[in-house]
Amino acid sequence: MWRKFLRSKLHTLKVTDKNLEYEGSLTLDPRFMIAAGLEPYETVWVYNLENGERFETYVIKGEWGTKECCLNGAAARKGEVGDRLIVVSYAWLAPEEIPHAKVTIVYLDENNNILDERSYPVKD
Repeated sequence: MWRKFLRSKLHTLKVTDKNLEYEGSLTLDPRFMIAAGLEPYETVWVYNLENGERFETYVIKGEWGTKECCLNGAAARKGEVGDRLIVVSYAWLAPEEIPHAKVTIVYLDENNNILDERSYPVKD
């Protein structure tokens, strides 16, 4: 039986822009994507700490070094500039993969600077 586990998390990423007229997605500074191991067009779940909204979308690569986090399309209705988000990805693991799997958590400050990157085993 496959089981779903947290794979990576960007913790308290701040929204820097919103663009309702875009096709839809979440634009991120590629540095955030690399730190969290996210690929362009990968599905993520977004949890807004300010209003409780929770939604699924995909990430697209923004410009390096901008510290951007832009809500695009319908996602632009789910938050405001300045809102703090938790952006997560999950992975389905087969039982034999679980003992070797790791979770990456990237902690950010109020200016979207990466404070720390930690990796934890899924199973101790």
